[in-house]
Formats: sequence, structure tokens, C-alpha cells
Amino acid sequence: MTDLVAVWEVALSDGVHKIEFEHGTTSGKRVVYVDGKEVIRRDWMFKLVGKETFMVGAAQTKGTINIDAVSGFAYEYTLEINGKSLKKYMENRSKTTNTWILNLDGVDYRVVLEKDTMDVWCNGKNMETAGDRKS
Repeated sequence: MTDLVAVWEVALSDGVHKIEFEHGTTSGKRVVYVDGKEVIRRDWMFKLVGKETFMVGAAQTKGTINIDAVSGFAYEYTLEINGKSLKKYMENRSKTTNTWILNLDGVDYRVVLEKDTMDVWCNGKNMETAGDRKS
């Protein structure tokens, strides 16, 4: 990864995902990695600005990297998750989910409750749950 220009960490229900972006400003090369795995590679792009869209995580959440020219040959890279800036997405997510990190017998467990769907995730797996009925 010689042209690495941006790295983001995104917390989703199935875990924290690392997104890396390479941009060759002379060749126009664009490479996107999610959790170390190459998901997009474009060599010899003539247009140096634009967007790259890809999926992240078990729920196939949409990620988009925006490439904008700032001045001359300087570029700005921003990440959107489900159409929102990363900051806005994380702010919204903190309102719609609860996350706990538990250590049981020396093993870490990451548990996430999605308040809007009532889905429960543990270490990246969507768990089968049963509701408690109160009448």
C-alpha cells in the first residue's frame, strides 16, 4: 500500500471495521480495503475526483468514499455510511444502539442491541432472541 491516503474505523453491529483507501494521484489508481481485504481496485483512472461505493460488514452496509479536489493537486477524502457523513452516522448510531464489552473468563464479548429493530449481536453474529411478554 504505497498510496495510502485515508484510514477510518467504523463501528457497526457486527464489529469495528477498518476501511483503507489508496489513491494514486499520478495514475488515478483507487483501491479500497475493508478489514484488510481488497474490495475495489481501479487502475489508470483519468478522472482523479469522484466516488467509490462498497459494502461493509455482515449487514452489507453501504460505504462511499468521496474524492474531492481541494486546491491544485491536493485532495480531500470523506467517508459516508448509508448516505451520511461518518460523524453524522456515528452520532445517529449512538442514539439507536447500545454496546457493551464484557469480559467473561478472560474472553471479551462485544454485545450490541439495535433499539430500532431489537436485534442483538454478539461478536459479529446476529443472535436469535426471544421476547419477554408481559400482559
